[in-house]
Amino acid sequence: MKNVFIEGAITPEFIAQSLAKHQTKHSIGAHNIFLGQVRADEVDGQKVKGIEYTCYIELANSQLETIREETFQKYKLTCMHVYHSLGLVEAGEVCLFVFVSAERRKEVYAATEYLVNRVKEEVPIFGKEIFDNETHQWKVNQ
Repeated sequence: MKNVFIEGAITPEFIAQSLAKHQTKHSIGAHNIFLGQVRADEVDGQKVKGIEYTCYIELANSQLETIREETFQKYKLTCMHVYHSLGLVEAGEVCLFVFVSAERRKEVYAATEYLVNRVKEEVPIFGKEIFDNETHQWKVNQ
């Protein structure tokens, strides 16, 4: 089972390296990428400066593996990668990276939306919003 968690923000360099690794796979005709970024939301007059992500890694990886296998069964994909941050991710930084590849574009569009929605709805990853005044609250996914 693959560990999909990365400590801290997912960097542009990591994303670029992931793309570069697929240049030798000549059966791929389409890639689609979803990047989840931490917003500087205002909540009750306080501005979010970051989100601290936590989870029970073994359980979350297990659920992500199930989602991964079900996604491969539902869509004709060549490759699929999901990475999520743990720890503090500042506003403006990337916390979720979903990358799917297939022969044709229709598959990657549908698979990306399906995959992102399942990750957000089913995987027990918890975010604590950290505000400018150093107070915090647990984030509710929307």
